[in-house]
Amino acid sequence: MSSIGTGYDLSASQFSPDGRVFQVEYAMKAVENSGTVLGLKGSDGIILAAEKLILSKLHEPGTNQRIFNIDKHIGMAFSGLIADARQVVQIARREAADYRQQYGVSIPLKYLNDRVSMYMHAYTLYSAIRPYGCSVILASYEDGEPTMYTIDPSGVSYGYHGCATGKAKQAAKTEIEKLKVSQLPCRELAKEAAKIIYLVHDELKDKNFELELSWVCKESNGLHQKVPDNVYQEAERAAKQAMEADSESDTDDL
Repeated sequence: MSSIGTGYDLSASQFSPDGRVFQVEYAMKAVENSGTVLGLKGSDGIILAAEKLILSKLHEPGTNQRIFNIDKHIGMAFSGLIADARQVVQIARREAADYRQQYGVSIPLKYLNDRVSMYMHAYTLYSAIRPYGCSVILASYEDGEPTMYTIDPSGVSYGYHGCATGKAKQAAKTEIEKLKVSQLPCRELAKEAAKIIYLVHDELKDKNFELELSWVCKESNGLHQKVPDNVYQEAERAAKQAMEADSESDTDDL
């Protein structure tokens, strides 16, 4: 990340001569060193999937989750620094609670996305603070319509039918582009999401991981929640079978 001159990465409020903000680029590198997270928007809702890397054999299963509830109908998945992401989760929850208290209804995802992205962008403007080292995916199912956004550490936000973030985001995006996500129901998307996470997982560098799956869809009555155990087990089984089929085809080619 060399540029013209030196010392331009000491402050988040300083541009380099070629128009870059290095502190924001470093935050994006922190995201790229994290487990892969993806979101798929289907015909009847949205699936969120996360690759939670296990760094120690002493790790307690189910801790340090990467998918959170923001409101009854809104879920958030993230990749990057867990502590930073928890702060973003608290900001989003506070915005959702304030909106409900003021207007008496649940916050629309578009409004929440604008507020959270503005907040994350504000942390790229001042020298006394640093950008958040996380990227988040927000998903909801409102009035029979699934909606999904991604927010980068820079505060840039886009709406997506399918998105991925984390260390294998490019490989995951390639796999997502092969699917007709908008035509698939959430039960099928759960299998596809699990397959993609297993496929892009780097077994050489990262030995173990936990798969997290959640959905917000017609079947969950518009509530964001973990997928039922039978759906989770079916998705994980389909992913492992797909991996075995790929490895067998590779050995046959040899």
